[in-house]
Amino acid sequence: MKRIVAIFLSLLLMMSLLTACGDQPRLQDGYYTAQAEEFNYGWKEYITILVKGGNIVSVEYNAENASGFIKSWDNAYMQTMLHSDGTYPNEYTRYYANQLLEGQGEGSIDAITGASSSHASFQILAQAVLEQARKGDSSIVFIDTTH
Repeated sequence: MKRIVAIFLSLLLMMSLLTACGDQPRLQDGYYTAQAEEFNYGWKEYITILVKGGNIVSVEYNAENASGFIKSWDNAYMQTMLHSDGTYPNEYTRYYANQLLEGQGEGSIDAITGASSSHASFQILAQAVLEQARKGDSSIVFIDTTH
């Protein structure tokens, strides 16, 4: 009898968890991009995700300057930032992108010391790109990331 009650309670718990998951709209397959409206210190940040089977399978987070040069490719910038802030774009962009990928947009994103401004922008852009993916709207969305 106890076993039947335990199985029943387990099934009830699983049903409630599955029902709770149904409240969040599913991510639609496709590529989605959210980009900052304005350049900040010469860089415009963006996030692009690829969704397949309702799951995020790829995340790119970076910034580009007016000529389209990617921030994490700038070795001189990397050296300067590493010595002054203890981190650099190629490190924190991958770190933030990986957290979004692993958490599938559900978990919180931990900040890296020295990249807190980018962390704030990342969170704003991540919410926008996830909303685009829920709607299935693959147009680039431009977001005010000033904070």
